Amino acid sequence: MSQVISLVSTSFIVISAFLMAFGWRFIRRGQRERHRKTMIAAATCALLFFILYLTRTIVFGNMPFGGPDSVKPVYLAFLLVHIVLATLSAVLGIVTLSRALKQRFDKHKRIARPTAVIWFVTAATGVTTYLLLNVIYPSQEKTNLWNAIFG
Repeated sequence: MSQVISLVSTSFIVISAFLMAFGWRFIRRGQRERHRKTMIAAATCALLFFILYLTRTIVFGNMPFGGPDSVKPVYLAFLLVHIVLATLSAVLGIVTLSRALKQRFDKHKRIARPTAVIWFVTAATGVTTYLLLNVIYPSQEKTNLWNAIFG
């Protein structure tokens, strides 16, 4: 069940990234209403990912890195970058969306592009993390978040 939730939650990240790319394209073409709807859908998918991620982590725990010890430091550095970018993109995403919903488009526009770029990188590193933990170096054991990162 844990792996099904991981796959579904990762799928929401991919869908969110695609929706964001389409939303970006819509605003560049002046299609504001399509942009608004698409970006709200992208944010909803990101929120669904987060809810599923938290649920899986609380109920089942996390998968520790199952690869060779020689690769683990690289994986942990990669994971740290992903966590920092994910946190930053979540905060910036909330601020960006909030500004748009309040129709403060001048402030929204100022941070929307860097927020989107950070989100794309976060989505890519998230999918890579999923592949490393579930496909390339799967582990049968589960552990809490602290032990999954710090061993």
